[in-house]
Amino acid sequence: MVRANKRDILNIGSVLNDSTRPLKERFRALFTLRNIGGATAIDQIHACFKDQSALLKHELAYCLGQMKDPAAISILTSVLEDLSQEPMVRHEAGEALGAIGEPTVIPLLEKYSKDPVPEVAETCDLALSRLRWLESNSNADGSQNNPYMTIDPAPAAEITDVRVLRKILLDQSETLFNRYRAMFSLRNLNTLESILTLVEGLKTGSALFKHEVAFVLGQLQEEASVPGLRASLENTDENEMVRHECAEALGSIATPECYEILNKYLNDSKRVVRESCIIALDMCEYENSAEFQYADTLAKLPCTA
Repeated sequence: MVRANKRDILNIGSVLNDSTRPLKERFRALFTLRNIGGATAIDQIHACFKDQSALLKHELAYCLGQMKDPAAISILTSVLEDLSQEPMVRHEAGEALGAIGEPTVIPLLEKYSKDPVPEVAETCDLALSRLRWLESNSNADGSQNNPYMTIDPAPAAEITDVRVLRKILLDQSETLFNRYRAMFSLRNLNTLESILTLVEGLKTGSALFKHEVAFVLGQLQEEASVPGLRASLENTDENEMVRHECAEALGSIATPECYEILNKYLNDSKRVVRESCIIALDMCEYENSAEFQYADTLAKLPCTA
C-alpha cells in the first residue's frame, strides 16, 4: 500500500467525486485510492457510487474487490442489492465480493446467483465457485503463477496444453468456472497460440464470458489480438459490456491502429462505450509516454539488493 495522510486522501477523493473533472482524472484518482487502501480511501470510493457513470461505478466496485479489505463488504452488498444500479455495476460488485474471499457472503451470492439479469447471476455463481474452491484449497489464494498481480474470478487451470485448454474454453456445456480457469491458464501461457485461442473466445458464449476474454487480452497487451477486439467493438449488436472491455483492451495495446479505432467510437450511441474510449485513449497516451518508458526500463533492470 502507498503511504498518505488523511488530508491527502481526502483531496484525492475530492477529485474522484467531482463530476465536473475529466473522467481520466477521476479514474487516476480512483486507482491512487486503491493503491493507498484503508478506511478513508474506501469511504471516498463509497461516496462515488452516486455518480451517473456506469463505467466509473463498475470500476469503483472492481477496485474495492482488488483491495481485498473486508470493510468494503457492506458497500458491495448494498450495490449488488440495488436494482436501480446498472447490470455491469451490480455484476462487478458480485465479482468483488468473491475477490475479497470472505465465506460470510455465500448466502448473499447464492441468492443473487438466481438474479434475472444474466450477467449478475453468472457473476455470483462464479464468485460462489471461487469461494468454494478457496475453502477446499486452504493453502492457496488462486493467484499462483499469475504474473499480473490481479485477483481473478477463478484460479488458472493447472493444464498447459493449449489444445486441451481451447476445448474447455469454447465448450458451452462446461461450467463457467472451468472455462474461466482455462482462460486464465491461456493468459498465463502468453504464447501466440494461446492468445489466438483467447481471441476465438470473443465469439463464443455469454456477454459476461466475452467481456472477461477482452479484459484478459488487455492484460496481455499483444498486437495479435487487435483484429478480434476491433471486430467486437465495431459490432453494435454486441453487448455494451463486451464492447467497453474491448475498447479498454485496445487502449492497453496502444498501437497506432488502436488510436485510430478508438477515435472512431468517441461518439458511440452507448455512453459506456464512449467513456471507455476516452479512458482507453488516455491509456494509449500513457503507454507511449516517456513516463511509462522510463518506468518500464526501471522494472527491467537487474535487482542489486
